[in-house]
Amino acid sequence: MEQKLISEEDLNGSMDIPVIVTSVSAENVVRRSVTYHPNIWGEFFLSYASQLTEITVAGKEEHERQKEEIRNLLLQSDSTLKKLELVDSIQRLGVGYHFEKEIGETLRFIHDTNSTNNNDLHEVALCFRLLREKGLHVPCDVFSKFVDEEGNFRESIRNDVEGILSLYEASNYAVHGEEIPEKAFEFCSSHLVSLITNINNSLSTRVKDALKIPIRKSLNRLGAKKFISMYEEDDSHNQKLLNFAKLDFNLVQKIHQKELSHLTRWWKELDFANKLSFARDRLVECYFWIVGVYFEPSYGIARKLLTKVIYVASVLDDIYDVYGTLDELTLFTSIVQRWDISAIDQLPPYMRIYFKALFDVYVEMEDEMGKLGKSYAVEYGKAEMIRLAKMYFKEAEWSFKGYKPTMEEYTTVALLSSGYMMMTINSLAVINDPISKEEFDWVLSEPPMLRASLIITRLMDDLAGYGSEEKLSAVHYYMHQHGVSEEEAFVELQKQVKNAWKDLNKEFLEPREASMPILTCVDNFTRVIIVLYSDEDTYGNSKTKTKDMIKSVLVDPFMLDC
Repeated sequence: MEQKLISEEDLNGSMDIPVIVTSVSAENVVRRSVTYHPNIWGEFFLSYASQLTEITVAGKEEHERQKEEIRNLLLQSDSTLKKLELVDSIQRLGVGYHFEKEIGETLRFIHDTNSTNNNDLHEVALCFRLLREKGLHVPCDVFSKFVDEEGNFRESIRNDVEGILSLYEASNYAVHGEEIPEKAFEFCSSHLVSLITNINNSLSTRVKDALKIPIRKSLNRLGAKKFISMYEEDDSHNQKLLNFAKLDFNLVQKIHQKELSHLTRWWKELDFANKLSFARDRLVECYFWIVGVYFEPSYGIARKLLTKVIYVASVLDDIYDVYGTLDELTLFTSIVQRWDISAIDQLPPYMRIYFKALFDVYVEMEDEMGKLGKSYAVEYGKAEMIRLAKMYFKEAEWSFKGYKPTMEEYTTVALLSSGYMMMTINSLAVINDPISKEEFDWVLSEPPMLRASLIITRLMDDLAGYGSEEKLSAVHYYMHQHGVSEEEAFVELQKQVKNAWKDLNKEFLEPREASMPILTCVDNFTRVIIVLYSDEDTYGNSKTKTKDMIKSVLVDPFMLDC
């Protein structure tokens, strides 16, 4: 099958920004409608079910051989700085999941031997970041030696680009009450911009990438694809590690392509593009989203199920947000709340099509999770999908009735209507890791970790969509309630996002309330929002930036040295 994307010419004919219009159906019902650009991937990934994604026995053996070489490198490295730089490279190259035990033991030893006690800014900052990534507490006063009596960073470090870059990355792991990392972030951000024209291409590329999205907020696969290229340009790179990173990336990419082939077949059979043409048709974008949450080969079933969940949730959003009438939505919400498939004939035709597809996704989930002894988890996932529908209905009611909620009312509903609670619970329901009923109940209680994630994801979505979406958002409600300007509202909401990141950072530090599978899932979902909503809504408008990211991660492999 020929693999072909919709042409740029076709895409340019689509509308960049969704436009609300009204239309009259055959039943003379006035409907809202939104014009989104069409699916840009179509059947592109169908052919990846063939030999294109087969991994040969020889390929697997070579992968294992190279993996042992890298494990030996970790065990043989001597100085603290070399150990830290090797761990950092392994993780940023996307292969850290193979060596979690060795990396954990290495960093625990460095932490226990107080290895931040030196005067090299790069080493101290790198150590601070790597230890905090693993939840090991490091006091921020390790940076006091680089600050003068007036609280400013010393002149002696102002030309240390590598050190300042490391300090900038470390400052993104700050928690509340830490003044030095706060000052470090401001100092490094502005100073790196002024230095960028006077440094070599390899370091310049790393600086530009960090200023755009720091390591703390980047996605594994996307970050790995970028860093492998940057690492190759660095004269000090380890060739064995580079070769392994490329090979591993390609093998994982083949697994992802094969999964996308399966999902594309499911998508084609649904035919939502024709049957529910009012909705965003973004299957591949949904899969890319889930790869950001868990990319590892062992999470294949989880990726397949959660992609289906997020795809049908996206269509559900559009049913409530742009297409359904209030009477239809009232009936639909009642039937969804009861999860009553026997009442499906009461629904309008387009809702019947949708509800059957939604119901079938959870039937499949029950079947798959039953094999793992996690049937109970599916009930949690289903309950959150039902609650999401109720939140969508509340927002639709406000819209139809012209009601303007207070900021507090909006936040109560919107933190859930963002979909991230639903996606978090469903993602925990479908992973191999055992998540107990008590842990599900704990997450549903909205502990600080989850509350922080919900604030970040909701507000980033609202800030990105402001001005390009018809519906009201946190920006509008904050302006209305507090009588402030658009600019002042943006500053305040961005401040809330920044504080929420500090809350999330704190939850990673030992002793932790949550298990690592839960923390990792919540954290990775939060990172995805930064990539998709940092400048604009690149999910709704996915034909430029998002398409390029998807091609980079899911289509284009690395050329391997013979």
